[in-house]
Amino acid sequence: MSDAPQATGPAAENQTKRILLVDDDHEIIESLRMLLESKGYQIQVARDGNQGLAMAEREDPDLMILDMMMPKRSGFLVLEKLRRSRPVPMKIIMITANEGSRHKAYAEMLGVDDYIRKPFAMDRLLESVERLIGKAK
Repeated sequence: MSDAPQATGPAAENQTKRILLVDDDHEIIESLRMLLESKGYQIQVARDGNQGLAMAEREDPDLMILDMMMPKRSGFLVLEKLRRSRPVPMKIIMITANEGSRHKAYAEMLGVDDYIRKPFAMDRLLESVERLIGKAK
């Protein structure tokens, strides 16, 4: 058991939950940003896998929404690196247009918290976000 102080009580509950969106599709980024900001989440954006990995390590968001297919570094490579380098796993939702069940199985083996196929209902994504990190406030 850790002796580190735990953030509890009203101060912890009032902290805005931070989500890092990692996707190269401008329309998806803007749609997700509008939805999640309207629910009170603080949104940060990375447009490729390398930028997403660097921001995840620097910003330590509460949740990452990660596209599988991106330039410079795929979502799988980002997920692998984060799972190897962090003692406490970051919550990660992977989104993809890929229909293959092998990709889903691999993402689950790497420890992804949810796997959502595009196109998806925004309610489906929001339910997953709230289940993994709670409501924004």
